[in-house]
Amino acid sequence: MKHISTLLIQLWKKQTVLCIAGLAALLSAFPVSFSPAAFASVDFRVLGLLFCLMSVVAGLRTAGVFEFLCRALAQKTATSRALALTLVLLCFFSSMLVTNDVSLLTFVPFAILTMELSGQQKHLPLVITMQTIAANLGSMLTPVGNPQNLYLYSNYAMTPGEFFPVTVPLTLAGLVLVCVGCLAVPQHPISFSLPQQKAPDRIKLIRYGLLFLLCLGTVFHLIPWQAVVAVVIVVMLICDRSLFLRVDYGLLVTFVFFFLFVGNLGQMETVRSLLSNLLTGRELWGGILLSQVISNVPAAVLLSGFTDYGAALLAGTNIGGLGTLVASLASLISYRLYCGIEGAKPGQYLGIFTAANLLCLIPMTLSGCLIV
Repeated sequence: MKHISTLLIQLWKKQTVLCIAGLAALLSAFPVSFSPAAFASVDFRVLGLLFCLMSVVAGLRTAGVFEFLCRALAQKTATSRALALTLVLLCFFSSMLVTNDVSLLTFVPFAILTMELSGQQKHLPLVITMQTIAANLGSMLTPVGNPQNLYLYSNYAMTPGEFFPVTVPLTLAGLVLVCVGCLAVPQHPISFSLPQQKAPDRIKLIRYGLLFLLCLGTVFHLIPWQAVVAVVIVVMLICDRSLFLRVDYGLLVTFVFFFLFVGNLGQMETVRSLLSNLLTGRELWGGILLSQVISNVPAAVLLSGFTDYGAALLAGTNIGGLGTLVASLASLISYRLYCGIEGAKPGQYLGIFTAANLLCLIPMTLSGCLIV
């Protein structure tokens, strides 16, 4: 019994959002007597696409293409500010295709290495903070940039003409903010040498690049999602079974729980009417505020069940990734990576992170109000 309780405590610490989603799904099932109708709310297309994208991007990482690009660019920088801007913009632009969490997992460790080699480790809290903000803002541009975009694009059956007019101006505003933020890094000449890195694996790059294009075709409703899931699984079984272990199954299960939770609430007429009335006309603010508490991915799934105005919810949950440390789950990745380095100062990092996020949240919210 003690062993079980220890496992549950560890699960809660590592997968807090997953546990909360599971409890919400379970408790909300009692008033509707565990109706099978709730399972109809599970969006298997989104789950399949998420699985494929996580698998394919993991394959691209094993090809070494991201690290090679990063080293090539960083080696050409001559000042501390230029290095910081390079590291930040890598997160901004890469997150548009490989998601914000993968971007941070790839480039934050590299930032730690390069800043230490160049003697600029005192600027790590600011640089990693700006990388995190950049990844969260850059990822909003495309449907595959982050999980909530993929879900909302699919749930509301958006077209590119409905999606990009919302995300493009917000992304441009975000680009200006991250560039301005990097000006806080002093302009000092630097010199450092990175260990040799072998060239990317061309076979893997071509293989997973083609699979990524197939995933994009499914996102834009050009290819059946079932076919792409089958192709990705077959390729992984034949070429690299270890990729199955790199998929974030916790995120997939969290989505399932929130789908069930929203489906259960939707069957409670009183609750559904109340939430719909509260949210109508306030989707932008609802997405921003709720994201601060439960993070923007669960907020998108939860609120989408009670409004038809997907554009405002898209803007709100993306802008809502700024703010608190839990507003975007990707932000927790950066925080953990920073805390793992020698001499880390978590208190200082949280102070810089919170201040920078609030300074970006205000103009981004104003931009959102103008757009939607």
